[in-house]
Amino acid sequence: MTAFVDKDKCTGCGLCPDICPEVFELTGDAATVKVGVVPEKVEATCREAAESCPVEAISLKK
Repeated sequence: MTAFVDKDKCTGCGLCPDICPEVFELTGDAATVKVGVVPEKVEATCREAAESCPVEAISLKK
């Protein structure tokens, strides 16, 4: 699985790195993805972070 953050939508609320710090971090005023491929052991929390994004800025691809 690969995660993507749409920087045009992201508001930098910090929810995704709070939920899944293994994959997301805040860089400036927007979230970024720290890994190329989401580690299998954190796929569930990565999905939770994507589903919790208030502006739907995170997309996941298999």
